[in-house]
Amino acid sequence: MDSAIETIEFLARSAHRVGVLEELADGPRSRADLRAATGASSPTMGRVLSGFEAERWIVRDGSTYSLTPLGEFVATRFLELRDAMETERKLQAVWQWLPREMEGFSVDLFADAVVSHPGPGYPYEPVERLTQLIQRTSRLRGFDSIVFKSINNETVCRAVLDGMELEYVYSPAALEGTLAWNPERVLEAASQENCRVYVHDDLPDGNRCGLGIADDRVGICCHDVETGALTAVVDTAAPEARAWAIATFERIRQEATPVDPQAFDTLDPSDHTTVERTARKHPQP
Repeated sequence: MDSAIETIEFLARSAHRVGVLEELADGPRSRADLRAATGASSPTMGRVLSGFEAERWIVRDGSTYSLTPLGEFVATRFLELRDAMETERKLQAVWQWLPREMEGFSVDLFADAVVSHPGPGYPYEPVERLTQLIQRTSRLRGFDSIVFKSINNETVCRAVLDGMELEYVYSPAALEGTLAWNPERVLEAASQENCRVYVHDDLPDGNRCGLGIADDRVGICCHDVETGALTAVVDTAAPEARAWAIATFERIRQEATPVDPQAFDTLDPSDHTTVERTARKHPQP
């Protein structure tokens, strides 16, 4: 076996070794501190520390242990790998729905994300998570090519009527589907000054996912390619993810065509070309 792989295995197969390395990465610790933090017995801690000394990863000064520069290098790289694999485990179930066409997307941006997807016998977790995110924000921006479930449409309409600011970019089909859900309710919400609707005929990752930006969280709404059903919501509060999402939304919004609220009266939900035509005829100033 490659010696580098053996070294990784040496660390990974012992939770106590990983715990000691993580503790020392934060600064010098006494043996008693390390035992308390890791729950290791005295003999086990002795073996861990002896092994680390043999690898030249730590030095002892009286009763205190600290990482050497080599140990700091190992700790940084190993813990980064551990964190990366934790992210991989978290996102594995939804990898096929993550963005591929949205410029600048990286899995790293959603490393600490909350992943909501249907569990055994309970398929509603993504819908409920999306509802929660909508209900607790004062401003919602985003884009999507998929028609949300009626419960989410109602949540958005109610929030807009209660004062939530909405800027949303739909595909023509998604906007027509939303209108078909409840024309009067959609028109009531779309007519509010705090609601701005746009249409875009080529949204990135249109058959895979959409993007939403709330006050303090950014979310990716994942959809089944065949049915359009909401399969998962992946959301995070990471500042880097928020900066990426805002830049992505602004780019899409600039490409999109505003829809005049008065035009909704003329839309025919059964005609899949009316939204795009009406948007072009009635641009907002």
